[in-house]
Amino acid sequence: MSFNYRRVIIKIGSNVITGPNGLPDIGRIAHLVDQIAAIKKQGTEVILVSSGAVASGRSLITVTDKYDAVATRQLLASIGQVKLINTYSNLFEKFKILCSQVLVTKEDFRDRLHYLNMRNCLEILLQHQVIPVINENDVVSVTELMFTDNDELAGLIASMLNAQALIVLTNVNGIYDGDPKLPGSAVIEEIKGNSINFSSFVSTSRSQFGRGGMITKSTIAQKTAQLGIAVHIANGTTDNILLDVLDNKVVHTRFVPTKKASGKKKWIAHSETAATGMVQVNEGAKTVLVSSKASSLLPVGIIKVLSDFKKGEIIKIVDENNKVIGLGLAEYGADKAREFTGKKNQRALVHYDYLYLQG
Repeated sequence: MSFNYRRVIIKIGSNVITGPNGLPDIGRIAHLVDQIAAIKKQGTEVILVSSGAVASGRSLITVTDKYDAVATRQLLASIGQVKLINTYSNLFEKFKILCSQVLVTKEDFRDRLHYLNMRNCLEILLQHQVIPVINENDVVSVTELMFTDNDELAGLIASMLNAQALIVLTNVNGIYDGDPKLPGSAVIEEIKGNSINFSSFVSTSRSQFGRGGMITKSTIAQKTAQLGIAVHIANGTTDNILLDVLDNKVVHTRFVPTKKASGKKKWIAHSETAATGMVQVNEGAKTVLVSSKASSLLPVGIIKVLSDFKKGEIIKIVDENNKVIGLGLAEYGADKAREFTGKKNQRALVHYDYLYLQG
C-alpha cells in the first residue's frame, strides 16, 4: 500500500544534511532534491521545511570564541541562509523547478493577519508550481521566542496548509521502543491516538546539531496526527528514503491521523488565547451547534454580543451560563452582529466550516 498524498510537508533536520565535520553534506542534499523532484513530478505538492543555515554559515566563515552563542548563531545563520537557499535553488534548477525562500518567526503564527498573509503567500507559490523552502528566521528570533525547533514549525505549516502528511527526516529510522543503540530495540511502526507515553522510553539525548530531541518530535507528531494529518518519522540519511516512505517500503514510524479538520478549524483550535470577541447564544442555538449535523451560527440564536470583535477575528461562543462551547471566525464585525441579534433570515455570523466546537 502506497500513500497517495496530494500535499506533503517535508522537514529536513540539520542532522540529516550536516556531515560529521559540522559542514553541509551537499551530496545528501542533492539526493533529497532528486527525490523531491520525482515526488513533484507525480503531481504531489511539496513544501520543504529545512534546517541547515548555521551549518552552511560554518562552511563560509570562522568565528572566534569571544562572541556569545546567540551572536555566533545569528552570524552563521544570516550568512548561511543565503548559501543554503542557493544550494537548493541550483539543485532544483536542474529539474526546471523554482524554489523560494520563506523565513518565519513564532510571532507570525500568533497574529491572524500575519498568519493569513503567510498562508496566502505559500498558496500562491504552490499554485505557480514553486517549492517553498521554509526556515525559522534565526537572525531575529531570540531564544524565548524561538520554535522548539523546526519540527514544531513544520507541524504548524502542515496544519496551516491543510496538508495530508508531514514527513520528518532525522538521523534514525523512527521512534524506537528503547535506546536505538541497544540490541533488542525496535522501531514502533505505527502509532495511533494518545496511547503511548513517549518520555518513558524515548532517548532524551539531542542530536549533535539540532535543537529538537525525539520527545519533541513525538509530541508534535501526535498533535499533528490528531488534526487529521499523517506524520512519518524516517531516516533521512538512508538512500531513496522519501520515495520509499511514500511507497511504504521502508521501516519507519507512522502516526495515524485520527480525525479530519478543515485548515481553518485547525488554526481556530489553537486560538482560544487569541480570541477577544465573545457572543452568547440561547439553548436552542447551542443544541443545534453541538449536534452531529454541521450548522452555522445564525444571528437568530444570539442573545447578546458580550465583547467587541472585527470581521475575520476569532470569537468565543458561550452558552447562557457563560460556558465556552466553541470558537469561530466572525464573518462580520460586532456592530453588525448587534444589529442582527435575534433576527431571522440574516447571514450567518460564523459559517460551520469556520466553527470549532470544544469537547
